[in-house]
Amino acid sequence: MSRVVDLSMPVHRDMVTFPRINPPMMMMYDSWEDFAKGVGADEYGVDKLTASYIVIQSDHAGTHIDALKHIRPDAPGASEIPLEYCFSDGVVLDFRHKEYGSGISADEIDGALEKIGYELKERDIVLIQTGASAYNDDQERYLRDHCGMTREATLHLISKGVRVMGIDAVTFDPPVWAMFERKQFWEAHRVMWEEDYWHLENLCNLDQLPSHGFKLAVFPIKWVGTTGAPVRAVAILDE
Repeated sequence: MSRVVDLSMPVHRDMVTFPRINPPMMMMYDSWEDFAKGVGADEYGVDKLTASYIVIQSDHAGTHIDALKHIRPDAPGASEIPLEYCFSDGVVLDFRHKEYGSGISADEIDGALEKIGYELKERDIVLIQTGASAYNDDQERYLRDHCGMTREATLHLISKGVRVMGIDAVTFDPPVWAMFERKQFWEAHRVMWEEDYWHLENLCNLDQLPSHGFKLAVFPIKWVGTTGAPVRAVAILDE
C-alpha cells in the first residue's frame, strides 16, 4: 500500500509570498443559483447547479517550480519543463541546524548525503530542508529565518545528475537580507544562465518524509510562456 504526503503550500488570498509577488486574487463570478438561473434550469425546478471562481495567481506564489525563463529571457518557459525530470526518486537533505541567512556549501551537501548513507544518481530530485515551512504563515519570519543554496552547492548537485531540486523556504537562495549583507544576489538562481536545471520553492511537510526511499511527483501546470508554474508536489511512500 502507498501513502501520499502533500508537500504543497495552501493557496489563498492571505498567504505569505516573496516580496514583489502578489498573493492570489480569488473571486466567485457565478454562484450555484446564478448559473442555474442563467442557463434557464431554474424554470424546471433546478435552482442550484455549478459555481465558478476566477483566480488570478502569480507564477511564483505558493509551491511552484522556476522555469529557465525566470532568469534567461529567451529560455523555455514553464510549459516546456521536461516532465521526465518531474517524477523520480526523492532525497531530503536536512539543514535545519544551519544558521539563518547562511549558504549551504558543496561540502555540506556531501556531508548530509554521507549522514544518511545515500549516493545520488542521475535524475534524483533533491529537497533541501531548512525548517522554514513550520512558520510559512508568518510573513516576517518566513521571509527572514532560513538558510539557502549557494552557486557552488547547486552546481555540485547538477554535476551528480540532479536537474530538479527544491526547498521548503520562500526562495532557493539565502534570504534577501543575507544576500544584501554579502552583496551576493540570487547566485543559485543565476546558475540557470549556464545550466539547465529547475528548482521548487515553498515546499512543506518535509519533516513527514524519510531521507530517501520514496517517489516524488512535482508536475507543473502547463502555463505557456510563464517564468514558473504552480506545482501540486506530492511524495509517494510504499508502506
